[in-house]
Amino acid sequence: MKVQINTDSHVQHDESLTRHVESSVAGSLDRFGDQITRIEVHVRDKNGGKSGGNDKVCLMEARLEGRPPMTASEDADTVASAVSGAARKLQRVLDHALGKLAHAH
Repeated sequence: MKVQINTDSHVQHDESLTRHVESSVAGSLDRFGDQITRIEVHVRDKNGGKSGGNDKVCLMEARLEGRPPMTASEDADTVASAVSGAARKLQRVLDHALGKLAHAH
């Protein structure tokens, strides 16, 4: 599963962000790996350079083989919390959607 990370100009895209995103995605979504072709991660700061609570946003989009993309997002005080929260939410979205598929067969 390929992970693509996109950030706005107010979020530093460095090695620590890449490591955290990859570990969050792997921890939450690895079991869907054969069904997911790509995960797109979009991280932004709603307030730009200004401080404020819950201003970091992470949107994760799972691209699935032969299915429409599924998304989840999280707002948090830190980029790390937003990424972790979005990964957990996306796991629940995929559990729900793909679990229903498994039961239909």
